[in-house]
Amino acid sequence: MAKERENEKGKEVILTSTGLKRLEEELEHLRTVRRREVAERIKQAIEFGDISENSEYEDAKNEQAFIEGRIITLEKMLRNAKVIESGNGQTGEVSIGSTVRLKNLEDNQEREYTIVGSLESDPGNRKISNESPVGQALMGHQVGDVVEVEVPAGTIKYEILDIK
Repeated sequence: MAKERENEKGKEVILTSTGLKRLEEELEHLRTVRRREVAERIKQAIEFGDISENSEYEDAKNEQAFIEGRIITLEKMLRNAKVIESGNGQTGEVSIGSTVRLKNLEDNQEREYTIVGSLESDPGNRKISNESPVGQALMGHQVGDVVEVEVPAGTIKYEILDIK
């Protein structure tokens, strides 16, 4: 019975307040702007005549289905959202929202990452998921700790230099 309720509710989506705002804005844009644009495209395609062989009509209907699917997905994500405020540094431990400065103990290079939920992950912008190998290894650790991260190429050791 509990599993059925969990499936109804869905998987918890961990977001920062910025990520939550971005999803809410996307949902609002889809509901107000994109729905109206596609409805207009469908109306115009119908005016061209026979819709059975009208590629404009088919394209617009496919786009409408995509938009409606995305709206449903976003609504579900927002229902299951758990907003994590950016780490306030009071605990001194790495958590979601923390920005962590690390030193790779093999090459002595420093890196800085912000730990975010998987939905907001963007490694190119130094935002890594709490579910990634590095993110998982860092969670709960403090400045001065050395963490080992198992990656396909082997084990990497990082020293935590700073947590913001």
